[in-house]
Amino acid sequence: MSTFVSCRLWASGLQVLSRASNKSLLKWLTPGIGVKRWIGLFIAGVTLLGLGIAFLLVDLYRGQPLPPFFYVLTLRGLPGLVRGGIVGGVGIAAIVVAVVQLNRSLLAPFAQPGQTVVEAVVTHRRRSRGPKIVAVGGGTGLPTLLRGLKAYTANLTAVITVADDGGSSGRLRRDLGVLPPGDFRNNIAALANDEALMTQLFQYRFGQGGLEGHSFGNLFITALGGITGSFEQALVESSRVLAVQGQVLPSTLEQVTLMAEMREEESGTLSRVAGESVIPETAGTIGRVYLQPDRARAYPDAVRALLAADLIVLGPGSLFTSILPNLLVPGIVEAVRASAARKVYVCNIASQRGETEGFNAQDHVRAIEQHVGPGLFQTVLVNNRFPTLPDDADFEFVSIDGEGAPGMNGNLSIYRTDLIDNKRLWRHDTNKLAAALMTVLDETHASAQAY
Repeated sequence: MSTFVSCRLWASGLQVLSRASNKSLLKWLTPGIGVKRWIGLFIAGVTLLGLGIAFLLVDLYRGQPLPPFFYVLTLRGLPGLVRGGIVGGVGIAAIVVAVVQLNRSLLAPFAQPGQTVVEAVVTHRRRSRGPKIVAVGGGTGLPTLLRGLKAYTANLTAVITVADDGGSSGRLRRDLGVLPPGDFRNNIAALANDEALMTQLFQYRFGQGGLEGHSFGNLFITALGGITGSFEQALVESSRVLAVQGQVLPSTLEQVTLMAEMREEESGTLSRVAGESVIPETAGTIGRVYLQPDRARAYPDAVRALLAADLIVLGPGSLFTSILPNLLVPGIVEAVRASAARKVYVCNIASQRGETEGFNAQDHVRAIEQHVGPGLFQTVLVNNRFPTLPDDADFEFVSIDGEGAPGMNGNLSIYRTDLIDNKRLWRHDTNKLAAALMTVLDETHASAQAY
């Protein structure tokens, strides 16, 4: 009878354990998340503490007379197995409830809505062990890429052009002599853990008054640069505020101006245009772009990230004003060439007015090769779905003309897939783009292992 009662008590304790864990406790045993060893140490510590208390109670129990309630509290008169079952079951239930609730209280702020704490821990560990990916570019294309990739890895680096001279960034650059913070702000926000209030505040743009046109994030980064004494430290502190997974780096810390040689279509005359924001607004066809000064030193951390990368992604973004300005920094293009990473160029979904009107995928690749030479990347990722455009559409899709790889380099591989954002047909879908790039990387690893 006593054995039966003891078993029932242990069963009750296990039921409490099951309810408290909500069927997710086993996820804490996922290999590699660094939890099981500490659970084992905790159990060992609790066991030793229990033994110490037991020795003390036995000594008191046998050594001197005690009040009657003490004997009731210690269940004297019941068989030892029953007493062990009752005390053990209650102890296990208390420990489980305490640990589960403590973890929920401590880690709940780090879990996304609809996500359990253990799921947040597993996701964090998986992302921290993800591939090292470096994305090179600027403008609106790079944040789209980063939002998708951060679901796969926390080892993300964005290398951003500093040639921006328009809007709020241009005003701060001219008035205060700082590097343009706009693209950095957008990419820091894209790498933030969520779109919470702080991220929205970072992206807030003033609509009136003396600050009209400025975004709060631009002013914040600029102010931090003044406090910390350096633009790069301001980026680090801004990333810490938004709990960014990854890093955002400039391609150079030098003040550079993007220059362009433009050819007037009717007369064929050449003109020189200065300024990243001016180039797309100038009539004519872009012949080439270059930086002044033309020997800007690459930012060392950006070079190190490129050399250590598993995957380097060029684009998406404005070909002449976002992607090429980074590659025109000598140390950057050399680091890309020297890196053992898989290098992928993401071709734009649609042509861009003032830059790539009438360009197909081959023209995009050819323009890059004309500026920095062939062989910079091995794969071109292009969209292969072209839905019917509305009559009032002011853009056209970038087509894939001819067979084989685009451009002049016959060694290029071309990866075709649906990349279109169904709500904004001229842009990439962040999830489709990230999934396609991870597929390319997985295929690269599979080929290397097979070889």
